[in-house]
Amino acid sequence: MNDDIKAKALNIQFLLDYQKDSVVSREVLKKELGTITFFAFDQGQGLSEHSAPFDAFVQVIDGEAEITISGKTHTVSSGEFIIMPANEPHALQAVISPFKMILTMIKSN
Repeated sequence: MNDDIKAKALNIQFLLDYQKDSVVSREVLKKELGTITFFAFDQGQGLSEHSAPFDAFVQVIDGEAEITISGKTHTVSSGEFIIMPANEPHALQAVISPFKMILTMIKSN
């Protein structure tokens, strides 16, 4: 974790800026049992299908994401969250608008 954000009240909307044609990420907390990472996806950008060995909690904080889990597509908007189950293939895409999200991964069964 960066010392510049420790013990400070911060607005999550401004921790990461969108960058044209890019996916930007910032890991804000990394511990042995898990991580919290902020992402900003420009429109048209995404993460290709992959899986993880642990459940992942995704909270959209700006815009709208298209999240596909095991072949089923979900639209997740600002203020909403979805849990991507462990070992199930998933992908994320900024189809309609750019979006920002918080990814919380807890490495435990």
